[in-house]
Amino acid sequence: MPRGGVAPKPGESGGRAGWAAGGVRGPAWLGRLLSGGRAGRDGQLGRLVVRLVVRWVRRPLLPAVRMWRRNIQLKVVVTTLLMSLGVVVLLGFVVVGQVRNGLLEAKNNAAASQAAGGFAVAQERANAQMATGGPDGSAADRQKATSSWRSDLVEQLASGGQGAFSVVALSAESENAGLNRGHRGSGPIDVASIPEDLRSVVGQKTGPQKTYIRITYKDPEHEPEPGLVVGQRLNDNDGNPYELYYIFPLTQEEQSLNLVKGTLATAGLFVVVLLGAIAWLVVRQVVTPVRMAAGIAERLSVGRLQERMKVTGEDDIARLGEAFNKMAQHLQHKIQQLEELSRMQRRFVSDVSHELRTPLTTVRMAADVIYEARDDFDPVTARSAELLGDQLDRFESLLADLLEISRFDAGAAALEAEPIDLREVVRRVIGGAEPLAERKGTRIRVLGDEQPVVAEADARRVERVLRNLVVNAVEHGEGRDVVVRMASAGGAVAVAVRDYGVGLKPGEATRVFSRFWRADPARARTTGGTGLGLSIAVEDARLHGGWLQAWGEPGGGSQFRLTLPRTADEPLRGSPIPLEPEDSRRNRERAASVARSNAGLLPSVPVQPGGSRSPLPAPPPTAPAGVDPTALPGNGARVVARPAVEHRGSTLTSIPPDREDPERGR
Repeated sequence: MPRGGVAPKPGESGGRAGWAAGGVRGPAWLGRLLSGGRAGRDGQLGRLVVRLVVRWVRRPLLPAVRMWRRNIQLKVVVTTLLMSLGVVVLLGFVVVGQVRNGLLEAKNNAAASQAAGGFAVAQERANAQMATGGPDGSAADRQKATSSWRSDLVEQLASGGQGAFSVVALSAESENAGLNRGHRGSGPIDVASIPEDLRSVVGQKTGPQKTYIRITYKDPEHEPEPGLVVGQRLNDNDGNPYELYYIFPLTQEEQSLNLVKGTLATAGLFVVVLLGAIAWLVVRQVVTPVRMAAGIAERLSVGRLQERMKVTGEDDIARLGEAFNKMAQHLQHKIQQLEELSRMQRRFVSDVSHELRTPLTTVRMAADVIYEARDDFDPVTARSAELLGDQLDRFESLLADLLEISRFDAGAAALEAEPIDLREVVRRVIGGAEPLAERKGTRIRVLGDEQPVVAEADARRVERVLRNLVVNAVEHGEGRDVVVRMASAGGAVAVAVRDYGVGLKPGEATRVFSRFWRADPARARTTGGTGLGLSIAVEDARLHGGWLQAWGEPGGGSQFRLTLPRTADEPLRGSPIPLEPEDSRRNRERAASVARSNAGLLPSVPVQPGGSRSPLPAPPPTAPAGVDPTALPGNGARVVARPAVEHRGSTLTSIPPDREDPERGR
């Protein structure tokens, strides 16, 4: 079957045969595949271009956005300016509208009064001349007399308003013969300024009609200007109808309105700037003490406990400063008390541990003598001698752990780092744990030891960490296999110890590294370790600048992972081994879900590798989910948290540096 899951049809031997048989055209499915791939590439290219454009646009805005998020004074001032500007603009629109309406109303009233008087005078003059018999003579003489009468009428009516208005008389004839025949006008106004819509209304209705127009002039150098025209249909001295129009320029009103707009704009800008300055001054008086308090709080957090705020006045800010200073003083006092108590406790543990060495040595010598002679005792006494030797061994181990903890607490632990191959350390640890594994029926398997795993580390401390992890895994593995996995990638190396025992309950992964903590509080203190092994192990990891992390699920085992930097001064950015193993319950369920969605089949639950001797039992379907993995960074100043990245084929799991895994003490 060809790649892609499509079988060739009879007569075809794959895609090449189809192309050969078809001459120019290939199989239909291949054409669709090619066209779909081209469309997919075009879509990816389009998304890439959009992403680049967004990134290019967003890059110069990032400093401004960062400043906006961090500066409360800028937020308040900008918000005040925007709100003030909105109020001023809204108020300006209202005022300009009121002024414009007032000016136009006054102009309309004056124009209507002036035009009504002119229309009355024109009609009275026409009526008076018609009463005297009108012009005599031929038709040409009468037309000439009528034209002269209209010219005299326009001049007479326009003489009373030089510059205030103009008068135009138009013949009430058809459009083809109207504007260029018998029209009279005062001044340089072009009679074409009168719109045809108004002429139509004037010709159909009685009484004055008015509208706003754009006045044009015969002189092309004269700019058009807004105006108001009032017109009415009248009869001339010959009894013929004509149209008389009064045109009132609105230049003065426009100038007045522009003056009001300019005044409002200037006053509004001044008000906005003034309000911004007032907001800046007011907010500065509040923000400055807050910034001072924030700076002092930061200095207090780094240990400068003597810092205090400067308090002046008796207002709310002053009371806040006094309260802050009192709080800082009490904190300093409490911290000093706790530090002194901690020093006393560390000194006490160190002194007691050292002082116990001498009597313990004496008791050990006496116990060894008694233990060597136990064959001469009765069974009860012989058993007591054996118990005495075992408990002395436990006591010596506890004393050694306490001394090591006291060194870590006192900051006296020293790191002797040198390049070592972790495979050799793992071999020594497994060799030492083989007797215990044989008694428990557990097999220890090593993965990832094909290539050298080299890092600059203290071999003694790393061996102590791995010995603790392997021994714990064997003791709690319930006879199942223990897998030790090694890997290296980028600047990190890791060793993970996986067991398939009782595992960890939800929440225990955050407490497992605590001192003297036990998963089962009812468990006798006479069994198991001292409860300090994992506490010392996590301190060893921190001393290397590395991480020691735990993961577990109830009934599904657990995994502990040690991650170290490849070089001593290199910060960790991730681990080459995922904290949650691939065979965890959650990963198995996810893989099963993917398999069911792809094949529509229910796959069987995989067994734990290692043969039929120690299979991993299938968990019940309703088992609780595993504990979310947490990270315990080493030196916080050297930890850099980054998203998961791929490096040379190995996945580096990103670990948040601010989450700590508690210690596991089983």
